[in-house]
Formats: sequence, C-alpha cells, structure tokens
Amino acid sequence: MIAQHRDGDVAVIEIDRHERRNALDTAHCQDLRAALTGTARAIVITGAGSSFCAGADLGGVYDTAFRDALYAMLAAVTQVPVPVLAAVNGPAIGAGAQLALACDLRVAAPEAAFAIPAARLGIAVNPWTTRRLALLAGTGTAQAMLIGAETLDAGAALRCGLASRLGDRGAALTWARELAGLAPLSLAYAKKALNEPDSAELARDFEACWASADAAEGQRARAAKRPPRFLGR
Repeated sequence: MIAQHRDGDVAVIEIDRHERRNALDTAHCQDLRAALTGTARAIVITGAGSSFCAGADLGGVYDTAFRDALYAMLAAVTQVPVPVLAAVNGPAIGAGAQLALACDLRVAAPEAAFAIPAARLGIAVNPWTTRRLALLAGTGTAQAMLIGAETLDAGAALRCGLASRLGDRGAALTWARELAGLAPLSLAYAKKALNEPDSAELARDFEACWASADAAEGQRARAAKRPPRFLGR
C-alpha cells in the first residue's frame, strides 16, 4: 500500500510493502501518483522498513502497463509544483533509483544504496532516466551505473551529487519543513525551469514571481528583520 500522513504543510508518502522490500507494481505506481495531489507545500517520499524501494516487482516488470504506470508516476513527481524530497532510507534499486532521481532532492541514510541493474535483467530504462542520472551524478557515474552495473553507497552518491545530503528520515522531514516556509511561486518556477526548460510558460511564471504579493512580503520582512509569511500569491 501507499501510506500517507501530514506533518503540518509537509505531506509524507510512504511505500509500505515491506514484505516485498517496497517493490513497485502497477497499482502502487498509480497510487503513488494519486498521492501527489493535495495542498502540501512540500512532499517527502520514503519507504517502510529498511528499504526505500527495491525496484519493480519482477512479476510485472516486463508488462507494458507497468512501464506506462511507472513513467506516468515519475513524470508526476517532476511536475507537481512543490518540492519533493526522497528520504532514501535503504536500497533504491531500479525503479526505486528512478523514483529517487525524479525527486527534487535526495537525503540518503547511511544504509542507502543506488543501482540501476537493467543490463543484469536484459531490459532498459527510458532516455529520461539516462539523461537525469547523467545530469545529477555526471556522465562518468551514469556510465558506471548503467554500463558497469555498479552500485553507489550513500557516501559515493553524495560525492557525485546524486544525494543532496546525508541523513535519516527525520533529517529529510526537517528540511522539508524548511522548504515549506519558502515562497511557493518561486519554488514552483525554479522547479519548472529545471525540469521543463523549454516550457512556454516560464517567462510568464518568472514575471508572476516578481509581481507577486509574496515578493512584496519578502521585501517587507527583510526591512522589518522578521521571517516572511509567504502565501503563494
């Protein structure tokens, strides 16, 4: 199942399939995608137990319906207009690594490990995954993981940029709370600019940030030397 709860303005989404090491099947991909809707100002995605996500449930990995559900879910993570943090509490393998890549930030616990063993299974990941991995971790690391079938531990992931920070789920939640207090329009614009640089809406969203009530609030708060209260408008 996909468990959900709120921590103030932060939504926590947990893959709760511990008996399968949180492997994803078609239904779980669809449910995780559905969980991304709501009024949260930041989202944390994590796994129950000792795994983040061990990948695709191998009973359905060769099914076209599973691939469609997986890539629709990954696209939804990149398109939701709030920061999404992966609290990588253990192995993130295959589809689990892809889910972590789709998130905006990754907080890796000491037990975290990242691998995309497609070549060991005779399958392939889509071009988006290859480009995203190379963009975040560098071409050399992408080659090592995709062609060399290497696994990265948490320290290596941090050194190459695949992990944003080291820490446990609590550290990820603390960071998410901080992000939930930032200007929503600014964060949504930055996320779109990073994930959809060719979007025709970017110029409009850029101007909307500068003309927003939040921009005026930021100026007032700075002058008054107080924390700003951003409302997303």
